[in-house]
This record gives sequence, structure tokens and C-alpha cells, in this order.
Amino acid sequence: MDPISVALLAALAGGAGGEVGRQAWAGLSALVRRPFQRGQGESPDAPAVSSGEAEVARLEEDPTDPARAQALSTALAVRAALNADFSAGLQRWHEQAKLVRTGDGAVHNQISGGTFSGPVVQGRDFSGLSFTTPPPPPATPGGGTPPTQG
Repeated sequence: MDPISVALLAALAGGAGGEVGRQAWAGLSALVRRPFQRGQGESPDAPAVSSGEAEVARLEEDPTDPARAQALSTALAVRAALNADFSAGLQRWHEQAKLVRTGDGAVHNQISGGTFSGPVVQGRDFSGLSFTTPPPPPATPGGGTPPTQG
């Protein structure tokens, strides 16, 4: 499983995404609070691993601290690597949490000045686009475009 984005964790801890974001954060908190089941056959001398609860609490205290968000992301990744059930739950949570609009990757489009004669697409996360527009008409010597006939 890919690590959970530090930006997503910080945004959700900070209340981004409105009610849906708060629900996503509550879902992660509930997932982390589930009992930590280690893998079978694990040595009792295995190093202690965080459940993620402390990291959740610290990030809630200061969602603007990227080190706290990174610590939570790391704790989640380690716990997911050690526990298949937690990993599956975290994957389900992550798929839903990615749909929350957190402002992460926000786009601010602006066009000003100049002359534009082609299509303009503004937004984010485009894929598979193709355009089949004709080229612009040639400019006339007076600076404008020739009148259309019809």
C-alpha cells in the first residue's frame, strides 16, 4: 500500500473538506483505535510499533506541523505492513478520503492580456483529452479577422 499523503492527513486534521472531511478524520481515528493485532509467529522481542493513536492526537493538536503529519503517515504504513486487516481497512479509508476536497493541489487559473485564438481548458486532473478544432482564420492586414460568409 502506498503511504498516506502527508498533505491529506494535515488537511483532514485541520478540518478541511467540511463535514465530509470531519467524517473522514473520525473514520481514520476509529480505525487507528482498533486493537493492534500483530502477525502470528512474531517474536516477543520484536520492537514496539506505534498503533498510530499518539500520532493522531499530536496532529490534531497542530495540523500545520508537517513533521507530525509525516509521523502519522509513517505509523500508518508500519502498522499496515504488520497487520493485513488494518491494511485492508486503511486502504478502504484512503480510497474514500481521497475524494474529500481538501484544497490539496488547488488550481487557480487566470488568463490576461494578449490575443487568444484557440480553445482554453482550465481546471486540474485532466486525462485523455483530445481537441479537433480547426486552426484560427488568418489575420487581416488591419489587425482583425476577416468577416465570415454565410
